[in-house]
Amino acid sequence: MITFLAWLILLILCWPLALAALILYPIVWLLLLPFRILGIAVDGVLRLLWAVVTLPARALSRL
Repeated sequence: MITFLAWLILLILCWPLALAALILYPIVWLLLLPFRILGIAVDGVLRLLWAVVTLPARALSRL
């Protein structure tokens, strides 16, 4: 809601910039999507490595 209100204020103050933002936002979102997917994959690999490294300590602490 805040983003929409900010866009409306921008539309009132400078309508060409607001229309450019409205058109460019989906394009920028699509360009950044592969980096988001890569970040999710790297996060998953790092969590897996952390789980493998800490597994012996967690197993020994339950004894």
